Amino acid sequence: MHFQLSVISQLMREVPRKVFNNAVVGRSKWGLTEWSHLVTLVVAQLAGMRSLRDLVGMIGQHQAALVHLGVNRVRRATLSDANAVRPTAPFEAIAAYLSAMVAELSPRLGREALRLIDATRIHAGQCVREWAVDGAIKLHVVFDPVLGRTTCFGVTSSRVNDITMAKAFPVEPGATYVFDLGYYAFAFWAKLAAAGCRFVTRLKINTPVIVLQTRPLPGAADHILNDQIVRLPQRLSSTRTNPYEAAVRLVTVRISTGRVLMLVTNDLTAPATEIAELYKARWEIELFFKWIKQNLKLQRFLGSSKNAVTLQIIAALIAYLLVRLAQIRAKTALSMQAAYRLIATALMQRRPLLALLHPPPSPIGNAPQQQLSMALA
Repeated sequence: MHFQLSVISQLMREVPRKVFNNAVVGRSKWGLTEWSHLVTLVVAQLAGMRSLRDLVGMIGQHQAALVHLGVNRVRRATLSDANAVRPTAPFEAIAAYLSAMVAELSPRLGREALRLIDATRIHAGQCVREWAVDGAIKLHVVFDPVLGRTTCFGVTSSRVNDITMAKAFPVEPGATYVFDLGYYAFAFWAKLAAAGCRFVTRLKINTPVIVLQTRPLPGAADHILNDQIVRLPQRLSSTRTNPYEAAVRLVTVRISTGRVLMLVTNDLTAPATEIAELYKARWEIELFFKWIKQNLKLQRFLGSSKNAVTLQIIAALIAYLLVRLAQIRAKTALSMQAAYRLIATALMQRRPLLALLHPPPSPIGNAPQQQLSMALA
């Protein structure tokens, strides 16, 4: 009989040991190796484990399915200590590698790079109040909606301003960045423009501007209310000058709810409808946040320290990217939601991953007409 790896083993084959080991500093001082630590946390996210006790119990019950991954017996105290003190660098290296693999394997769509920047608040409760005063944390993400992958991320307490983390993210020259009012900082806009990037965001209604030119409105786009070339205020206060000196485009749009938005961009030539569509694409990152919260169970954490919480969130992002890679390699018509559900239910089973993501068609509708008419009765 042909030997078959478990589904989790097939997923983890996407993770190169060499890349992971190169990011590990020093040698393990516990019985739990760094590799076993990674596999255990990824399993926890894919299986929706809510406590260390449940996770250790499940690992023990399915030891045979994990033996080919080099995962031995996991003890709760050892796993808790590893979550608290082990560096996040190896996990971050794997997340970056998998994100690059998604880009490499995805079909070239002939579009420029589109990057959405946003942060989501995750309520972690009393357990994290030692470093997050209000019991909440923030996940900051740069998301590629075209390929469905994260390119940068960070974890902070909820008190950290969104723009603080965004300024720390590397800028991809020539990319298009879309973000909301949480990133309203002229210095950040100037940094993007200096790198040859296009940005689309919103303008605060109380920001004074000088109108330089009024552009004609597109004829078949009633939702575009105004299109102007403007100049931002030269001074931010009596002691600070505005670091963004170039002219910008101001496009006023009415969305489907009737709300009017003032969009600002450094693209002075693209159609106003394209600018509106770019900002509308920002909704994709909200759907991504909703997906990982609901499916990867980021409501409860296996540890209370900042390091433990960060490791678990990175493991959740790795799990998301592994499902995305499986979806791409299988060339399946299944959505990410459907692919994840199939993988999560068969995580420890020994069955081909590609066959799992190509379920047989439903027999309903293909039933012989003779049986439906009871011709064989």
